[in-house]
Amino acid sequence: MTETALHPWAGVLARLDDAVDEGFEIGLLGSSPGETGATLVALERAANRLAALQARVLAHAAAVRVEDENGAPSTAVWLANATRVTRAEAHRRVRSAVAADERYDALAVASASGEVAPDQAEVIVRALDDLADDVSADLLQHAERALVDLAAQHDAKDLRVLGRRILDVVAPAVGEAREAELLAKEEREAAARVSLTMREDGHGCVHGRFVLPELQGAMLTKIIDAIASPRRDHLRDDQASSEADDRRPSWRRRGEAFAELVERMRDADLPDAAGAGATVVVTMPLDTLTGGLAAASLDTGHRISPGEARRLACGADLVPAVLGAASEVLDLGRGARLHSRAQRIALIVRDGACTADGCDAPPQRCEAHHETPWSRGGHTTVDQGRLLCHRHHRAAHDAAYLTERLGTGKLRFTRRV
Repeated sequence: MTETALHPWAGVLARLDDAVDEGFEIGLLGSSPGETGATLVALERAANRLAALQARVLAHAAAVRVEDENGAPSTAVWLANATRVTRAEAHRRVRSAVAADERYDALAVASASGEVAPDQAEVIVRALDDLADDVSADLLQHAERALVDLAAQHDAKDLRVLGRRILDVVAPAVGEAREAELLAKEEREAAARVSLTMREDGHGCVHGRFVLPELQGAMLTKIIDAIASPRRDHLRDDQASSEADDRRPSWRRRGEAFAELVERMRDADLPDAAGAGATVVVTMPLDTLTGGLAAASLDTGHRISPGEARRLACGADLVPAVLGAASEVLDLGRGARLHSRAQRIALIVRDGACTADGCDAPPQRCEAHHETPWSRGGHTTVDQGRLLCHRHHRAAHDAAYLTERLGTGKLRFTRRV
Protein backbone atom coordinates (compact mmCIF):
# COMPACT_ATOMS: atom_id res chain seq x y z
CA MET A 1 0.00 0.00 0.00
CA THR A 2 1.31 3.41 -0.98
CA GLU A 3 1.26 6.00 1.78
CA THR A 4 -0.21 9.40 0.90
CA ALA A 5 2.38 12.12 1.36
CA LEU A 6 1.42 14.72 3.93
CA HIS A 7 1.24 18.36 2.92
CA PRO A 8 4.16 20.41 4.28
CA TRP A 9 1.67 22.30 6.42
CA ALA A 10 1.39 19.22 8.63
CA GLY A 11 5.02 19.63 9.61
CA VAL A 12 4.57 23.36 10.26
CA LEU A 13 1.63 22.70 12.60
CA ALA A 14 3.51 19.92 14.39
CA ARG A 15 6.47 22.23 15.05
CA LEU A 16 4.12 24.96 16.29
CA ASP A 17 2.60 22.54 18.74
CA ASP A 18 6.03 21.41 19.90
CA ALA A 19 7.15 25.04 20.42
CA VAL A 20 4.04 25.88 22.46
CA ASP A 21 4.46 22.72 24.53
CA GLU A 22 8.06 23.69 25.21
CA GLY A 23 6.97 27.13 26.40
CA PHE A 24 4.54 25.58 28.89
CA GLU A 25 7.20 23.15 30.12
CA ILE A 26 9.86 25.83 30.68
CA GLY A 27 7.61 27.99 32.87
CA LEU A 28 8.55 31.45 34.13
CA LEU A 29 10.52 30.72 37.30
CA GLY A 30 13.53 33.07 37.43
CA SER A 31 12.28 35.41 34.69
CA SER A 32 12.94 39.00 35.77
CA PRO A 33 10.32 41.75 35.29
CA GLY A 34 12.26 43.08 32.31
CA GLU A 35 12.59 39.65 30.74
CA THR A 36 8.92 38.90 31.38
CA GLY A 37 7.90 42.16 29.70
CA ALA A 38 10.09 41.43 26.70
CA THR A 39 8.59 37.95 26.48
CA LEU A 40 5.08 39.39 26.42
CA VAL A 41 5.96 41.82 23.65
CA ALA A 42 7.58 39.04 21.62
CA LEU A 43 4.57 36.77 22.17
CA GLU A 44 2.23 39.54 21.02
CA ARG A 45 4.24 39.92 17.83
CA ALA A 46 4.22 36.15 17.34
CA ALA A 47 0.45 36.09 17.90
CA ASN A 48 0.07 38.83 15.28
CA ARG A 49 2.13 36.82 12.81
CA LEU A 50 0.15 33.67 13.56
CA ALA A 51 -3.13 35.57 13.07
CA ALA A 52 -1.85 36.85 9.71
CA LEU A 53 -0.88 33.32 8.75
CA GLN A 54 -4.32 32.08 9.76
CA ALA A 55 -5.90 34.86 7.67
CA ARG A 56 -3.88 33.78 4.64
CA VAL A 57 -5.08 30.19 5.05
CA LEU A 58 -8.62 31.45 5.58
CA ALA A 59 -8.48 33.44 2.35
CA HIS A 60 -7.34 30.27 0.56
CA ALA A 61 -10.19 28.36 2.21
CA ALA A 62 -12.64 30.86 0.76
CA ALA A 63 -11.00 30.58 -2.66
CA VAL A 64 -11.19 26.78 -2.77
CA ARG A 65 -14.66 26.77 -1.12
CA VAL A 66 -13.83 24.65 1.87
CA GLU A 67 -17.51 24.73 2.75
CA ASP A 68 -18.25 22.35 -0.12
CA GLU A 69 -16.77 19.54 1.98
CA ASN A 70 -19.81 19.46 4.25
CA GLY A 71 -22.40 21.54 2.42
CA ALA A 72 -22.14 24.64 4.59
CA PRO A 73 -23.64 27.74 2.93
CA SER A 74 -20.44 29.80 3.19
CA THR A 75 -16.83 29.75 4.35
CA ALA A 76 -17.79 31.81 7.40
CA VAL A 77 -20.50 29.36 8.45
CA TRP A 78 -18.10 26.46 7.94
CA LEU A 79 -15.52 28.23 10.11
CA ALA A 80 -18.07 28.89 12.86
CA ASN A 81 -19.15 25.25 12.88
CA ALA A 82 -15.61 23.86 12.73
CA THR A 83 -13.98 26.12 15.34
CA ARG A 84 -16.93 27.18 17.56
CA VAL A 85 -16.35 30.91 17.05
CA THR A 86 -19.53 32.93 16.67
CA ARG A 87 -20.91 33.40 13.19
CA ALA A 88 -20.47 37.16 13.48
CA GLU A 89 -16.79 36.70 14.33
CA ALA A 90 -16.38 34.13 11.55
CA HIS A 91 -17.87 36.50 8.96
CA ARG A 92 -15.61 39.29 10.23
CA ARG A 93 -12.51 37.12 9.92
CA VAL A 94 -13.33 35.88 6.42
CA ARG A 95 -14.17 39.37 5.17
CA SER A 96 -10.94 40.84 6.57
CA ALA A 97 -8.80 37.93 5.37
CA VAL A 98 -10.10 38.02 1.80
CA ALA A 99 -9.74 41.80 1.58
CA ALA A 100 -6.17 41.86 2.89
CA ASP A 101 -5.12 38.91 0.73
CA GLU A 102 -6.63 40.15 -2.51
CA ARG A 103 -6.23 43.93 -2.44
CA TYR A 104 -3.74 45.26 0.08
CA ASP A 105 -0.22 43.90 -0.39
CA ALA A 106 1.55 46.34 1.96
CA LEU A 107 -0.88 45.49 4.74
CA ALA A 108 -0.41 41.76 4.14
CA VAL A 109 3.38 42.11 4.42
CA ALA A 110 3.13 44.19 7.61
CA SER A 111 0.70 41.72 9.15
CA ALA A 112 2.92 38.78 8.26
CA SER A 113 5.85 40.45 10.00
CA GLY A 114 3.80 41.00 13.15
CA GLU A 115 3.97 44.80 12.87
CA VAL A 116 0.19 45.14 12.49
CA ALA A 117 -2.23 43.45 14.88
CA PRO A 118 -5.43 41.78 13.62
CA ASP A 119 -7.73 44.51 14.99
CA GLN A 120 -5.53 47.18 13.41
CA ALA A 121 -5.59 45.31 10.10
CA GLU A 122 -9.38 45.15 10.16
CA VAL A 123 -9.64 48.91 10.76
CA ILE A 124 -7.19 49.61 7.93
CA VAL A 125 -9.13 47.36 5.55
CA ARG A 126 -12.38 49.15 6.34
CA ALA A 127 -10.81 52.57 5.87
CA LEU A 128 -9.30 51.57 2.53
CA ASP A 129 -12.51 49.90 1.34
CA ASP A 130 -14.36 53.15 2.07
CA LEU A 131 -11.86 54.99 -0.12
CA ALA A 132 -11.64 52.46 -2.95
CA ASP A 133 -14.50 53.79 -5.08
CA ASP A 134 -13.57 57.46 -4.71
CA VAL A 135 -9.82 57.66 -5.37
CA SER A 136 -7.30 56.41 -7.89
CA ALA A 137 -5.37 53.18 -7.42
CA ASP A 138 -2.13 55.10 -6.81
CA LEU A 139 -3.74 57.27 -4.14
CA LEU A 140 -5.26 54.19 -2.52
CA GLN A 141 -1.81 52.56 -2.31
CA HIS A 142 -0.40 55.76 -0.82
CA ALA A 143 -3.14 55.74 1.82
CA GLU A 144 -2.47 52.06 2.55
CA ARG A 145 1.22 52.66 3.17
CA ALA A 146 0.46 55.68 5.35
CA LEU A 147 -1.99 53.72 7.53
CA VAL A 148 0.45 50.81 7.88
CA ASP A 149 3.12 53.28 9.05
CA LEU A 150 0.68 54.88 11.50
CA ALA A 151 -0.10 51.46 12.98
CA ALA A 152 3.35 51.47 14.58
CA GLN A 153 2.30 54.34 16.89
CA HIS A 154 -1.49 54.03 17.16
CA ASP A 155 -3.91 51.37 18.36
CA ALA A 156 -7.01 50.27 16.46
CA LYS A 157 -9.22 52.93 18.08
CA ASP A 158 -6.92 55.75 17.01
CA LEU A 159 -6.46 54.20 13.57
CA ARG A 160 -10.24 54.24 13.08
CA VAL A 161 -10.21 58.01 13.49
CA LEU A 162 -7.05 58.45 11.42
CA GLY A 163 -8.46 56.24 8.70
CA ARG A 164 -11.37 58.61 8.20
CA ARG A 165 -8.94 61.49 7.76
CA ILE A 166 -6.13 59.71 5.94
CA LEU A 167 -6.68 61.72 2.76
CA ASP A 168 -5.84 64.84 4.73
CA VAL A 169 -2.36 63.34 5.04
CA VAL A 170 -1.81 61.91 1.57
CA ALA A 171 -3.94 64.34 -0.47
CA PRO A 172 -5.24 67.29 1.57
CA ALA A 173 -7.27 68.91 -1.22
CA VAL A 174 -9.02 65.65 -2.04
CA GLY A 175 -9.46 64.89 1.64
CA GLU A 176 -11.30 68.10 2.43
CA ALA A 177 -13.78 67.64 -0.40
CA ARG A 178 -14.38 64.00 0.43
CA GLU A 179 -14.82 64.68 4.14
CA ALA A 180 -17.41 67.36 3.38
CA GLU A 181 -19.26 64.92 1.15
CA LEU A 182 -19.14 62.12 3.71
CA LEU A 183 -20.28 64.38 6.54
CA ALA A 184 -23.20 65.67 4.49
CA LYS A 185 -24.19 62.10 3.65
CA GLU A 186 -23.94 61.02 7.28
CA GLU A 187 -26.02 63.99 8.39
CA ARG A 188 -28.74 63.20 5.86
CA GLU A 189 -28.82 59.56 6.94
CA ALA A 190 -28.82 60.53 10.62
CA ALA A 191 -31.73 62.93 10.09
CA ALA A 192 -33.71 60.12 8.48
CA ARG A 193 -33.11 57.86 11.49
CA VAL A 194 -34.19 60.31 14.20
CA SER A 195 -36.74 58.76 16.52
CA LEU A 196 -38.17 58.94 20.03
CA THR A 197 -40.34 56.33 21.70
CA MET A 198 -41.79 56.54 25.21
CA ARG A 199 -44.06 54.26 27.21
CA GLU A 200 -45.43 54.26 30.72
CA ASP A 201 -44.80 51.21 32.89
CA GLY A 202 -47.79 51.74 35.16
CA HIS A 203 -45.58 52.20 38.22
CA GLY A 204 -44.77 55.89 38.02
CA CYS A 205 -42.04 55.75 35.38
CA VAL A 206 -41.80 56.47 31.68
CA HIS A 207 -39.28 54.48 29.63
CA GLY A 208 -37.90 55.71 26.36
CA ARG A 209 -35.37 55.29 23.58
CA PHE A 210 -34.14 57.89 21.16
CA VAL A 211 -31.87 58.34 18.16
CA LEU A 212 -30.37 61.79 17.53
CA PRO A 213 -27.94 63.17 14.97
CA GLU A 214 -24.42 63.47 16.31
CA LEU A 215 -24.61 67.27 16.67
CA GLN A 216 -27.76 67.29 18.76
CA GLY A 217 -26.48 64.27 20.68
CA ALA A 218 -23.31 66.17 21.59
CA MET A 219 -25.37 69.19 22.64
CA LEU A 220 -27.60 67.05 24.84
CA THR A 221 -24.59 65.32 26.37
CA LYS A 222 -23.02 68.66 27.31
CA ILE A 223 -26.25 69.89 28.87
CA ILE A 224 -26.81 66.69 30.84
CA ASP A 225 -23.21 66.50 32.03
CA ALA A 226 -23.27 70.15 33.08
CA ILE A 227 -26.28 69.44 35.29
CA ALA A 228 -25.06 66.06 36.50
CA SER A 229 -21.49 66.87 37.47
CA PRO A 230 -21.38 69.66 40.05
CA ARG A 231 -19.06 68.97 42.99
CA ARG A 232 -20.62 67.72 46.20
CA ASP A 233 -17.63 67.17 48.45
CA HIS A 234 -19.17 67.92 51.83
CA LEU A 235 -22.51 66.16 51.86
CA ARG A 236 -23.62 64.49 55.06
CA ASP A 237 -24.92 60.96 55.00
CA ASP A 238 -28.13 62.07 56.70
CA GLN A 239 -28.93 64.81 54.19
CA ALA A 240 -31.47 64.53 51.44
CA SER A 241 -28.82 64.89 48.78
CA SER A 242 -26.63 62.11 50.14
CA GLU A 243 -28.31 59.89 47.57
CA ALA A 244 -27.04 62.19 44.87
CA ASP A 245 -23.35 62.66 45.62
CA ASP A 246 -20.51 61.49 43.41
CA ARG A 247 -20.87 57.92 44.58
CA ARG A 248 -23.96 57.55 42.44
CA PRO A 249 -23.40 55.66 39.19
CA SER A 250 -23.18 57.84 36.09
CA TRP A 251 -26.42 56.48 34.64
CA ARG A 252 -28.26 57.60 37.78
CA ARG A 253 -26.72 61.07 37.79
CA ARG A 254 -27.51 61.54 34.12
CA GLY A 255 -31.07 60.29 34.56
CA GLU A 256 -31.72 62.76 37.37
CA ALA A 257 -30.10 65.53 35.32
CA PHE A 258 -32.36 64.73 32.37
CA ALA A 259 -35.44 64.93 34.59
CA GLU A 260 -34.22 68.27 35.93
CA LEU A 261 -33.58 69.55 32.41
CA VAL A 262 -37.15 68.74 31.35
CA GLU A 263 -38.50 70.60 34.36
CA ARG A 264 -36.27 73.61 33.70
CA MET A 265 -37.55 74.10 30.15
CA ARG A 266 -39.11 77.55 29.83
CA ASP A 267 -42.58 77.88 28.34
CA ALA A 268 -41.41 80.87 26.29
CA ASP A 269 -38.86 78.65 24.55
CA LEU A 270 -41.45 76.11 23.45
CA PRO A 271 -44.00 76.21 20.62
CA ASP A 272 -47.67 76.88 21.30
CA ALA A 273 -49.96 73.89 21.60
CA ALA A 274 -53.69 74.58 21.40
CA GLY A 275 -53.06 78.21 22.33
CA ALA A 276 -51.63 77.42 25.74
CA GLY A 277 -48.07 76.53 24.91
CA ALA A 278 -46.42 73.28 25.97
CA THR A 279 -47.53 73.91 29.57
CA VAL A 280 -48.39 71.24 32.10
CA VAL A 281 -51.23 72.41 34.35
CA VAL A 282 -51.23 71.05 37.91
CA THR A 283 -54.71 71.03 39.45
CA MET A 284 -54.90 70.75 43.22
CA PRO A 285 -57.36 71.45 46.04
CA LEU A 286 -56.53 74.46 48.20
CA ASP A 287 -56.02 72.05 51.08
CA THR A 288 -53.17 70.36 49.20
CA LEU A 289 -51.41 73.67 48.70
CA THR A 290 -51.64 74.49 52.40
CA GLY A 291 -50.30 71.13 53.55
CA GLY A 292 -53.08 68.60 53.00
CA LEU A 293 -52.62 65.04 51.82
CA ALA A 294 -54.84 65.04 48.73
CA ALA A 295 -53.00 64.25 45.50
CA ALA A 296 -52.84 66.72 42.62
CA SER A 297 -53.76 66.08 39.00
CA LEU A 298 -52.01 67.00 35.76
CA ASP A 299 -53.88 68.02 32.65
CA THR A 300 -52.37 64.92 31.04
CA GLY A 301 -54.45 62.72 33.34
CA HIS A 302 -51.57 61.74 35.61
CA ARG A 303 -51.47 62.19 39.39
CA ILE A 304 -48.64 63.46 41.60
CA SER A 305 -48.07 63.53 45.35
CA PRO A 306 -49.05 66.60 47.40
CA GLY A 307 -45.40 67.26 48.29
CA GLU A 308 -44.41 67.32 44.63
CA ALA A 309 -47.36 69.61 43.86
CA ARG A 310 -46.32 72.07 46.58
CA ARG A 311 -42.74 72.08 45.27
CA LEU A 312 -43.94 72.90 41.77
CA ALA A 313 -46.22 75.65 43.07
CA CYS A 314 -43.26 77.20 44.90
CA GLY A 315 -41.27 78.17 41.88
CA ALA A 316 -41.37 75.98 38.82
CA ASP A 317 -42.74 77.15 35.50
CA LEU A 318 -45.55 74.63 35.64
CA VAL A 319 -48.87 76.45 36.22
CA PRO A 320 -50.76 75.53 39.42
CA ALA A 321 -54.55 75.73 39.14
CA VAL A 322 -55.71 75.96 42.77
CA LEU A 323 -59.36 75.04 43.29
CA GLY A 324 -61.69 76.02 46.14
CA ALA A 325 -64.41 73.89 47.67
CA ALA A 326 -66.74 74.42 44.73
CA SER A 327 -63.92 73.75 42.24
CA GLU A 328 -63.66 77.43 41.37
CA VAL A 329 -60.19 78.55 40.30
CA LEU A 330 -58.68 80.48 43.21
CA ASP A 331 -55.29 81.04 41.57
CA LEU A 332 -53.87 80.35 38.14
CA GLY A 333 -50.17 80.95 38.54
CA ARG A 334 -50.10 84.63 39.51
CA GLY A 335 -46.90 86.34 38.43
CA ALA A 336 -46.33 87.52 42.00
CA ARG A 337 -45.97 83.90 43.06
CA LEU A 338 -42.63 83.58 41.25
CA HIS A 339 -39.49 85.52 42.10
CA SER A 340 -38.60 88.09 39.47
CA ARG A 341 -35.31 88.13 37.60
CA ALA A 342 -34.06 91.01 39.76
CA GLN A 343 -35.00 89.14 42.93
CA ARG A 344 -33.20 86.02 41.73
CA ILE A 345 -30.08 88.07 41.03
CA ALA A 346 -30.28 89.49 44.55
CA LEU A 347 -30.59 85.95 45.95
CA ILE A 348 -27.58 84.85 43.91
CA VAL A 349 -25.49 87.75 45.21
CA ARG A 350 -26.55 87.12 48.81
CA ASP A 351 -26.56 83.29 48.97
CA GLY A 352 -23.92 82.46 46.37
CA ALA A 353 -24.97 78.79 46.23
CA CYS A 354 -27.52 76.33 47.56
CA THR A 355 -28.30 77.22 51.18
CA ALA A 356 -28.62 73.61 52.34
CA ASP A 357 -25.94 72.69 54.87
CA GLY A 358 -22.97 71.07 53.16
CA CYS A 359 -24.19 71.63 49.60
CA ASP A 360 -22.24 73.84 47.21
CA ALA A 361 -24.48 73.59 44.13
CA PRO A 362 -23.87 76.80 42.11
CA PRO A 363 -26.63 79.40 41.60
CA GLN A 364 -27.37 78.28 38.05
CA ARG A 365 -28.49 74.94 39.48
CA CYS A 366 -30.66 76.48 42.17
CA GLU A 367 -34.31 77.49 42.44
CA ALA A 368 -35.87 80.29 44.49
CA HIS A 369 -37.61 78.84 47.54
CA HIS A 370 -40.15 80.65 49.75
CA GLU A 371 -39.09 80.56 53.41
CA THR A 372 -42.76 80.83 54.41
CA PRO A 373 -44.76 78.88 51.83
CA TRP A 374 -46.56 81.15 49.41
CA SER A 375 -49.70 79.10 50.07
CA ARG A 376 -49.54 80.12 53.74
CA GLY A 377 -49.25 83.83 53.19
CA GLY A 378 -45.54 83.97 52.44
CA HIS A 379 -44.32 86.85 50.32
CA THR A 380 -42.30 86.67 47.15
CA THR A 381 -39.42 88.83 48.38
CA VAL A 382 -35.68 88.53 48.71
CA ASP A 383 -35.94 88.46 52.52
CA GLN A 384 -38.46 85.63 52.35
CA GLY A 385 -36.53 83.69 49.70
CA ARG A 386 -33.45 81.51 49.55
CA LEU A 387 -31.59 79.46 46.96
CA LEU A 388 -32.00 75.70 47.06
CA CYS A 389 -30.72 73.22 44.50
CA HIS A 390 -33.23 71.01 42.74
CA ARG A 391 -32.82 68.09 45.13
CA HIS A 392 -32.90 70.14 48.32
CA HIS A 393 -35.88 72.09 47.02
CA ARG A 394 -37.63 68.80 46.47
CA ALA A 395 -36.71 67.74 50.03
CA ALA A 396 -38.04 71.02 51.43
CA HIS A 397 -41.51 70.04 50.18
CA ASP A 398 -41.22 66.34 50.98
CA ALA A 399 -42.86 65.19 54.19
CA ALA A 400 -40.25 62.42 54.42
CA TYR A 401 -37.64 65.00 55.47
CA LEU A 402 -37.37 67.16 58.56
CA THR A 403 -36.10 70.68 57.83
CA GLU A 404 -33.94 72.36 60.48
CA ARG A 405 -32.56 75.90 60.35
CA LEU A 406 -29.01 76.04 61.69
CA GLY A 407 -27.31 78.96 63.42
CA THR A 408 -25.41 79.64 60.23
CA GLY A 409 -28.68 80.28 58.43
CA LYS A 410 -28.29 77.09 56.45
CA LEU A 411 -31.00 74.44 56.25
CA ARG A 412 -30.35 70.85 57.24
CA PHE A 413 -32.55 68.09 55.82
CA THR A 414 -32.82 64.83 57.74
CA ARG A 415 -34.87 61.86 56.64
CA ARG A 416 -37.58 61.06 59.15
CA VAL A 417 -37.44 57.65 60.77
